[in-house]
Amino acid sequence: MTKPRIGIIISTTRQGRFGERVAGWVAEQAAARQDFETEIVDLRDFPLPFFDAVASPAYVPIETPEARKWANKIAELDGYVFITAEYNHAISGVLKNAMDYLYAEPNRKPAAFVGYGAVGGARAVEQLRLIAIELDIVPLKKAVHINMEPLIGMLREGKDFADYPYLAPTVTTMLDELSWYAHTLRAGRQSAERDAA
Repeated sequence: MTKPRIGIIISTTRQGRFGERVAGWVAEQAAARQDFETEIVDLRDFPLPFFDAVASPAYVPIETPEARKWANKIAELDGYVFITAEYNHAISGVLKNAMDYLYAEPNRKPAAFVGYGAVGGARAVEQLRLIAIELDIVPLKKAVHINMEPLIGMLREGKDFADYPYLAPTVTTMLDELSWYAHTLRAGRQSAERDAA
């Protein structure tokens, strides 16, 4: 049986973003595991226009090439790690826009979260959990929060994640939980598909 495939989603597109660095750090730790595979999913590779469809994709499929490319990528994954900045106590606009293009593709799949910024991006993570629930994603409890001290240290003082060793174990805990849910929910989805056949 193939391993579950997890997408590590870089949720910002702005110049000078920190999220790319965070995604690489998480991917490096995940690569040492044998229980799932990962790939980095960069929103820069999915340049979606501002959502202006006549209705939600729950009711009217959106068949533009950009929307299909994004939805297909999300559909082929078994779970997600959202790397999210906090912009004005919320997720980035580009991430919310991308989520609005989805409906069935992420259903019954787990999502874990890595937040960075003020209070470790906790407010953005909480908002993202609410959005996830509406998309029938299973948001997980164990998260990683990168507060301002390490963020500033890495952005302005030449430091790296190794200078903040307390962060790495939180990634391990998050990935352990994500692995369990990715395997369990994939088995459940496959069983439901067999029963429907």
